[in-house]
Amino acid sequence: MADSVLGTVWRVPITGGTATRWATGPKLAAAGFLGANGIKIHDGAVWVSNLDKGTVLRIPVTPYGTAGHVETRATGLVDIDDFAFTGRGNTLLAAINADNEVALVRPGGSHTVVLTGADGLENPTSLAVQGNTAGRRRPRAARPGRGRPDPLLQLAQLAHE
Repeated sequence: MADSVLGTVWRVPITGGTATRWATGPKLAAAGFLGANGIKIHDGAVWVSNLDKGTVLRIPVTPYGTAGHVETRATGLVDIDDFAFTGRGNTLLAAINADNEVALVRPGGSHTVVLTGADGLENPTSLAVQGNTAGRRRPRAARPGRGRPDPLLQLAQLAHE
């Protein structure tokens, strides 16, 4: 579990019990508002976004289940909230909340904006990918009124490079 205020990744027993700190450090810490935010387990590591620092971090899981050295995999994604892997290696889509954007982030860290407010995004906070479809649920507060169509789920087709 990612703790945005404490900049900590917690290990939580699935059978219940006390949570313990699994990873902490400057790369996970906030720089004014929120730090460690989105979290995914992928390919032998825990991946975390840092909202304030605009980074995607990879934390290898050691053979003993402890956290390895925190690696920065992408930068320049300020206000990244959540992300989802596309199913193509370490390529991911990042929800950039305040800018109303979704960015495609490549394994080397380069990124390109692929969806914007012009596509109907309003403060994207989470993403999911299934096959060639990416989607996000619209928050209740962002639903427009006045007779406009209002899908609760916005979908986009992925065209893999």
